[in-house]
Amino acid sequence: MKCSVIVLTFNSEATIEKTIRAAQAVSDDIHVVDSYSADGTVDIVRNLGVKICQHEFLNYSAQRNWAIDNIPLRYEWQLHLDADEYLSQELIQELQELGGGTSENVVGYYIPRLVKFLGRTIRYGGMFPIWHLRLFRTGFGRCEGREYDQHFYVTGTTKKLAGHMVDDQRMSLAEWTARHNRWSDAEVRQLSSNCPEEAIQGKWSGTPVERKRSLRGVYYRTPPLWRAFGLFLYRYVIRLGFLDGKAGLIFYVLQTFWFRFLVDAKLYETATKRPVAPCDDAGRTLSNRSVATPSAKESHR
Repeated sequence: MKCSVIVLTFNSEATIEKTIRAAQAVSDDIHVVDSYSADGTVDIVRNLGVKICQHEFLNYSAQRNWAIDNIPLRYEWQLHLDADEYLSQELIQELQELGGGTSENVVGYYIPRLVKFLGRTIRYGGMFPIWHLRLFRTGFGRCEGREYDQHFYVTGTTKKLAGHMVDDQRMSLAEWTARHNRWSDAEVRQLSSNCPEEAIQGKWSGTPVERKRSLRGVYYRTPPLWRAFGLFLYRYVIRLGFLDGKAGLIFYVLQTFWFRFLVDAKLYETATKRPVAPCDDAGRTLSNRSVATPSAKESHR
């Protein structure tokens, strides 16, 4: 399949070269949208011969949709990646074999994502596969306007690919927890506001993301604070997360317990001390109109 590739970057010098080199195996039309990196990201991208533009970052949804609307793509299909996501050899081969025989009624493909944390792949605990719609025909796909855990969606028929991409999280634990603290703020704003929440609604018989949204709805109907304990036990014990070793233990404690407990704690704080944030005419939370840091990369949608 001939496809154009769009990659979002911000201070991504540790991972961007591997991401681009893997993408070059499936495309000769790669575009990087950089949010004014202060490290060596821009130089690395230019040295690899890849097109790059810079655009001010508001949030991931806005940045992705700006790229969809403004970047001149060479091919009918577009593949979206983050700077620390690279294509596995299996996915590269599968994309190459799709060729020109793609069914005309298919407008998007879901790709499974494998998380790599502290140098170890996280394969248990229900963490693989995590499905993301990242490959779609131009004119059919958008990114929903959520502050956190946003996904692409299309109007039309979708299929799944077997080959996976790898989310190679190389940041320190200090940065990892700092980002999750910011994401917890975004999740609380989303849950506490009267704004339209998302374009993708829960549906048990729907797409992988629609099914995930149904599960999220069940989670948020269980008792606050206590549900974080339940989620950790479910992922670490029932879904065999303990088989992911020491790195897995750190991941599940931080991601499925600490982060989710922090969200509930902030929801409690918001309900007892702060008024619900109003929306403007465009459905945006008025308390969140300032420019956000572009380092708020999603790690477990």
